Amino acid sequence: MTTNAPPRGARMPRSERRAQLLDAAQSVFVAQGYHAAAMDDIAERAGVSKPVLYQHFPGKLELYVALLDAQCSTLEQLVKDALDQPHASNRDKVEATVTAYFDFVTREDAAFRLIFESDLTSVPQVRSRIEDLSMACSEAIAEVITADSGLDAERALLIGTALAGLAQVTARHWLAQADAVSKDEAAGIITRLAWRGMGGLPRAEA
Repeated sequence: MTTNAPPRGARMPRSERRAQLLDAAQSVFVAQGYHAAAMDDIAERAGVSKPVLYQHFPGKLELYVALLDAQCSTLEQLVKDALDQPHASNRDKVEATVTAYFDFVTREDAAFRLIFESDLTSVPQVRSRIEDLSMACSEAIAEVITADSGLDAERALLIGTALAGLAQVTARHWLAQADAVSKDEAAGIITRLAWRGMGGLPRAEA
């Protein structure tokens, strides 16, 4: 990700400055990890002084958590959008959900690393936010399963968690293989695998 920083000292509306700082911070955190990144690096990347950075974020952790919140919300919405297709078949919804994870890991900003490869999971607020994301995605999938199959909430959540985990882990594995398989083919393989099991669930009575 390239940050086009304005000249140092240039005044910007607060919301634009905050967005600029978050963009710069994400580049640094993704490249270096939380522990190796320094506020000096982020300020330099953004083209501002450290006091300006601290005016918006009191510390490095608060900056990281703000980024994490934004990216978790992005992935959660991608999954919910994949499921929110009233006229799509259930298989199509499974495919759209799997594809949402593959699309997320291939974004140019590599934001998925903040969530799935964080070196800060021992910090309670970071671990809690990542766990909340995982649960939100699993619950969204489970709601569709319950509505279609009539399974109770606990059993549907178990399956929803399995699909979310399968999509996330395989998407990251695929990305690390340097395009050995195309994204569409990889997502299709995982969709077929998931659907072989989920397609056998009972259907709810109309």
